[in-house]
Amino acid sequence: MSPAAGLQAPLLPSSKTEKRPSVSGAVFNVATSIIGAGIMSIPATIKVLGVIPAFVLIVIIACLTDISVDFLMRYTNAGETSTYAGVMRESFGRAGSVAVQLCVMITNLGCLIIFLIIIGDVLCGKQPEGSVHLGVLQEWFGFHWWNTRVFALLFVMVFVMLPLALFRRVGSLRFSSAISVLLAVIFVAICSVMAIYAVWEGKSKTPKLLPQLDNHVSVFDLFTAVPVIVTAFTFHFNVHPIGFEFDKPSDMITAVRISLVICAAIYFSVGLFGYLLFGESIMSDILINFDQSSGSAISSLLNDLVRLSYALHLMLVFPMLNFSLRANIDELLFSQKPLLAKDTKRFLSITLVLLVFSYTAAITIPDIWYFFQFLGSTSAVCLAFIFPGVIVLRDVHGISTTRDRIIATVMIVLAVVTSTIAISTNIYSSIRNKS
Repeated sequence: MSPAAGLQAPLLPSSKTEKRPSVSGAVFNVATSIIGAGIMSIPATIKVLGVIPAFVLIVIIACLTDISVDFLMRYTNAGETSTYAGVMRESFGRAGSVAVQLCVMITNLGCLIIFLIIIGDVLCGKQPEGSVHLGVLQEWFGFHWWNTRVFALLFVMVFVMLPLALFRRVGSLRFSSAISVLLAVIFVAICSVMAIYAVWEGKSKTPKLLPQLDNHVSVFDLFTAVPVIVTAFTFHFNVHPIGFEFDKPSDMITAVRISLVICAAIYFSVGLFGYLLFGESIMSDILINFDQSSGSAISSLLNDLVRLSYALHLMLVFPMLNFSLRANIDELLFSQKPLLAKDTKRFLSITLVLLVFSYTAAITIPDIWYFFQFLGSTSAVCLAFIFPGVIVLRDVHGISTTRDRIIATVMIVLAVVTSTIAISTNIYSSIRNKS
């Protein structure tokens, strides 16, 4: 969606006979954009924060996300653009649009890599800190060259993700998005059953309601959980591609609010049930805990269903993030070229380069927790809160109220302070561990 083609046309032009998207379809697409890999680290945040602070944090960030999306849509409709980068361009010129594009690229590419890392963990297992967690393929078939991480991810990339990534309209992904949301619900349902069964059998772990500060955990360590939740709710890069397929902007706001309620409920449920199942042994990717050696009282079949349902969910979320990533790269690098969806050669080239890079990174990067913290403290927090806030404060269209400016200021201050503390704490912890 290059400016040369017109910022008013981020997608393929719709024909008069084309069916317009429904609110329910948008809910699926928005929910799919939100519920990505972030859900895997929610139980680990409850391990750090405790149940009550984690619930409060999820609600606060969900509410701030709703406000920031409303800011974006209002300033988009007041201007002459239909992209996130375009809104920033109207407020801050070329530098603003480039800042958004770079943040979208960093956030989405990071999330795509995280997706593949998690899928690799599910299929091929992991050996963190000397312990062995088998993947589904190793449990079923033993160890072979074809079920190693390198070959399993290559198969998934070629036969699942590539065909979905070749769709040129985000609306075309509504059916795969609906299936992905269903898979996420199945994941939550199975986790719930397993947790309730563990409680019934007296084998559940006692939930920690509040954080426990000691010599190993300081109050500053609690801030490292904030970027993880921020990343889990960052979907602002897909607000415009999804929202501008509607005739009425209010429909998008409705879809976003419904999606946020659904996603907040799913996040907290998974976090609580995951903690009940595994307690302090929860890993940064909870799916790793669901293996035959996890000690679960439920059969290995349920363990495999949990892992596979969410791995399939991530496979279907992948093209949603790839869509906006590809569009922003094209807008930044090929601003004078025709509309991306109309240029087959350029479309295929960018798509293939992104898939190859994501695959290469995923087979070389071992863990997702620090990746989440990095994204949530930098590019994701900019897209979710800082950029919408500064747009309101800049107020080039003269539409912000005093209440808007107060909320925007609070949003920016909270984002900057928490991110700075999280980054500083991680740097200090890294130095302390090495010394």
